[in-house]
Amino acid sequence: MALAVMLLNGASFRAGCCRHKVLLSSLGPLLSNSKLYSSYRRPGAEPEKKLSWQNADFSFKKGIDHLKTQLSLLKKETQDYLQGLGGHPLSQHLLEQTRVLWQFRSQEDLNKWVISSDVEIGGKSKVYIKLGRNNQTALLYGTLNTEAPRDGETKYSGYCSMRSRPAVGSFNRKKYYDWSNFNSLYLRVRGDGRPWMVNIYTDPYFSHQKDDLYSYFMFTRGGPYWEEIKIPFSKFFFSSRGRVQDNQHPVWLDKASFLTLGFTIGDKVDGPFQLEIDFIGLLNDRAHREEFAYETYDKN
Repeated sequence: MALAVMLLNGASFRAGCCRHKVLLSSLGPLLSNSKLYSSYRRPGAEPEKKLSWQNADFSFKKGIDHLKTQLSLLKKETQDYLQGLGGHPLSQHLLEQTRVLWQFRSQEDLNKWVISSDVEIGGKSKVYIKLGRNNQTALLYGTLNTEAPRDGETKYSGYCSMRSRPAVGSFNRKKYYDWSNFNSLYLRVRGDGRPWMVNIYTDPYFSHQKDDLYSYFMFTRGGPYWEEIKIPFSKFFFSSRGRVQDNQHPVWLDKASFLTLGFTIGDKVDGPFQLEIDFIGLLNDRAHREEFAYETYDKN
């Protein structure tokens, strides 16, 4: 009898957990300041006592406003789909040689990006972003500090980054970039002579691939002059958790490949840094014929 009671209690507990997970997934747009998508906690930090679902806002008015916004987005997406790829006619899509992805002319353009630093792991680096002169550029600046936090676990520190927010469609659906018509990344920047890493973050099929990314270096020459940088996608190499992988393959440029683009500085040099960005775009260089710059290996 006691065994039967224990089994029934365990079954009801598991059912309650499942219902709780379903409720959290359905209330995604209403959750504010939740930690559902980040399981990292600094060593020695106390866990949060307040459950994530307790941060949900059950306001009926906000729910109606959110529904109206999503329906308007769905209407625009339907119109763009009926018009052609990316809202452009098919003939224009096939003949397109350049495309501007991001430009920085207002605070709304800056809100499409997220900045981060080693403060997340207890470091002391600082990073900021603001509009440049005459509100025509984005100015990324800060101070790099390679002093590792004294938590007994972290050995290295000293990085700052800027990363685009994932594109979201109506009703919080994931949107993917289709860059298959181009072969190079094209930027107009003005730096201070320090090297940067350009990262393309993928959308993995499995959880163990969440740290996979494609990277390549961007060297700024410093000085008062702007420079236009062209990085072929064939130059990007594959890495995971900061380690370059032996099994290399080119970036998949179709719409099922990646979500965001980012810039990271971590050259182990303490001091201030600055990077000013005019625009970030794509280029179809007809003279570039290289498919992949690195040696690949056949699996046995």
